[in-house]
Amino acid sequence: MTQQGFWQFVADQHEKLLTQITQHLGLTFLSLLLAIIVGVPLGILIARKRKLSGTVLGIAGILQTVPSIALLGFMIPVFGIGATPAIVALLIYALLPIIRNTYTGITGVDPAVIEAAEAMGMNRKQLLFKVKIPLAMPVIIAGIRTAAVINVGVATLASFVAAGGLGEFIFGGISLNNTNMILAGAIPAALLAVLLDKLIAVFQKIRYQQLRRLWVIFPVILVVIGAGYWFKTGSENKLKAGFTPEFMGRQDGDLGLRSVYGLNVHPEVVNDAVMYKAAFEGDLDLISGYSTDGRIRAFDLYVLEDDRKIFPPYYAAPIIKTKTLQKFPDLEKTLDLLAGKFSDSLMTDLNYRSDHLHQTPHRIAKDFLVTTKLYRDPQNGNAGTVRIGSKIFGEQYILAEIYKMLIEGYTGYRVETKTGLGGTKICFDALMNDAIDFYPEYTGTGLLVLLQPDPKTVSAVTQSAGTTYGYVNAEFLKQYGIKWLKPLGFNNSYALMMRRKQADDLHIKRISDLRKYLDQK
Repeated sequence: MTQQGFWQFVADQHEKLLTQITQHLGLTFLSLLLAIIVGVPLGILIARKRKLSGTVLGIAGILQTVPSIALLGFMIPVFGIGATPAIVALLIYALLPIIRNTYTGITGVDPAVIEAAEAMGMNRKQLLFKVKIPLAMPVIIAGIRTAAVINVGVATLASFVAAGGLGEFIFGGISLNNTNMILAGAIPAALLAVLLDKLIAVFQKIRYQQLRRLWVIFPVILVVIGAGYWFKTGSENKLKAGFTPEFMGRQDGDLGLRSVYGLNVHPEVVNDAVMYKAAFEGDLDLISGYSTDGRIRAFDLYVLEDDRKIFPPYYAAPIIKTKTLQKFPDLEKTLDLLAGKFSDSLMTDLNYRSDHLHQTPHRIAKDFLVTTKLYRDPQNGNAGTVRIGSKIFGEQYILAEIYKMLIEGYTGYRVETKTGLGGTKICFDALMNDAIDFYPEYTGTGLLVLLQPDPKTVSAVTQSAGTTYGYVNAEFLKQYGIKWLKPLGFNNSYALMMRRKQADDLHIKRISDLRKYLDQK
């Protein structure tokens, strides 16, 4: 990536970037303001009733240790998607430093000063507001300062629940192997953290009496908050759409919908882990998805026909370096035992068992291998260790477990799995850097995300699944020394989908029908 390329990307995306920065500030300020309202009184309370301090600080500490993604997941069933679960999660993360510093600051006031104040006749309220809080204020603000910096970083995860912010660029860039996009989100987030830290440091140096006069800043903060959540490009569409970060930036995604279908639905950016349920519950009407996802069946969604063919073939196959195949001579023929063993409907059924029935990948994998008469007990050999990677969605976990059982049953190799590696960029970089030996990839992703040929080439090689496979295999061998093994047989392409009843009521069967419906509104 050249510097010129980065700045050109920023110039092209400046409106979206400014919106994301405003949203990010809104998330940070609102959650911080609420954390101050909750945390400072709690800190004062436990400073007065010290027997409660261990319990309150312990609970706040436990909440702080919950992984942020998991915490957002816990919020969704209660608050749905959008700003609310993100703000509640950020509030929880900000509590510990604010409560702890408030408690430490007040309990750390010199007892001699308190004794002198009491001797002057001050009551408990006067002692708190005229002595303890003023003297503790630098320590309290230090806690607020820490909480603010934490929240700027954690707020990038808000994009997983359609709350906006700079995470949209960061996670979209990771998925799309787009360094410009990652930097466009990461650099402003880092600068916001530094600037907010310095701004609060200024307040930390102001005397308490002067600080009390600065109440006027709160309306300004509220204006920023309001802008962060309601200053968005308005949409007159009757359907609320939600697309994943990766789908937003792909030509076989939102870009293709705009250029080929002329379809602009002003989508929210949402993680695929929550978008299916959001569609089922009516929080979203139109989502991007994957054609073999088990949640299509679980939530009775309808896949719209791609009548203008913007989604290329996405046939799954393991990709592996040729030097790795030389290192493990029995590996290729073992992996090829799965060639053609899957159909779209079979993979959808396996995904349904994982996504909806919550069966473990181990159980699903073993049942599949037993059914196809490919299962063998592990040999427990010591001929070397094969490391399998996977992306962070159910289908990949299932495939990784199937490969693991297959290799251990048919060879003397041991297997180590590195699952949940995130998007395409992370998996592919891990493969290139020899952190893993192979992982299952999709021909459409290999073509559009990793190779990124010109539009004319894309059009020529996506006419059939065989042509796409042949092209990506040849180019990967030439450019990276990586071979695509035989395809598994199923096509997990991108798709647009709606609730089945809603699609029937609106007579929408194809993406073109959706465009006509929106044009009429």
